[in-house]
Amino acid sequence: MTGLQTGRSHEGGVGRRPTPSRGGGWGSGRNDRTAATRTTGGLVGWLLAPAPAARLAVLRILVGGYATVWAAVRLPAHLGHADQLADRWQPVGMLAPLDTPLPGGAIAALALAAPVLGLLFVAGWGYRVVGPLFASTVLALATLDSAWGQVFHTENLVVLHLLILAVAPAADTLAVGRPSPPPGRSDGRYGWPVRLAAVVVVLAYVLAGIAKLRIGGLDWLDGDTLRHLVAHDNLRKALLGDTYSSIGTRVVGQAWLFPPLAVLALAVELGAWVALAGGRWRTAWVVAAWLFHVGVLALMAILFPYQLSGVAFAPFFPLERIARPMSRT
Repeated sequence: MTGLQTGRSHEGGVGRRPTPSRGGGWGSGRNDRTAATRTTGGLVGWLLAPAPAARLAVLRILVGGYATVWAAVRLPAHLGHADQLADRWQPVGMLAPLDTPLPGGAIAALALAAPVLGLLFVAGWGYRVVGPLFASTVLALATLDSAWGQVFHTENLVVLHLLILAVAPAADTLAVGRPSPPPGRSDGRYGWPVRLAAVVVVLAYVLAGIAKLRIGGLDWLDGDTLRHLVAHDNLRKALLGDTYSSIGTRVVGQAWLFPPLAVLALAVELGAWVALAGGRWRTAWVVAAWLFHVGVLALMAILFPYQLSGVAFAPFFPLERIARPMSRT
């Protein structure tokens, strides 16, 4: 995946320096509108730049495979929602209009259908129907998990990626009944879903960084907010009998550790946009983001499995390279 200046045919590109107006400024008149148009055209051109069909297909297999395993592992928990007390019902998202919990039969249907639909999604069978159906089913289940008083964020990215894939031609190859991809065949309709999935990852991290600054301001950088967050989270879990981090409870007394950790966390989140540049910048950021989640798990016992599996970062890489051995089998 390349940076925002991919291709020379996009009008003006995004790296071209705007010409100052007659008034001497950079932000007024016709030149300002022209520069904005060129920048917009460059971004759209980057998003719609051709990509191999196999890149999108491999992303479908990876994201769909992860979501299928998630649905299977979470099956007992999802079925258990039918036994939740109705007074705990605090619906969010797509379930917000409902005053009462879903009927037990509806919950069981969603929970049991998800792994089956996931297998069909990965296989690319009946994709025009199965793709949207699987994505919406996972969305409903992930929303249901957060409808009982505690909102979870761990499935946000995988749901967004599934929704993008559901409306993309992600089963044109490496799918049941579909031929292997011809060498060198690329098209813009295979490129935009992968790049949009990458942009969604970047936005998720940048917004998380902005949220930290909105809540704590620059005081976040002194590490005190992070230290209290780690202490509070582990204490709450210990009092409730939940799994907590023994590492976090030990290091919370080492105040000197938290300023550099706070700075690094903010740098990873606000610096996520560099991953769109590709190459070493991309790889360095992905490694840093993965280590960030290792640190969250170690200090707070909070697991982000999609990120730690590496699948969340797959859109940043040329996935068609691993499609070659797959197409020969």
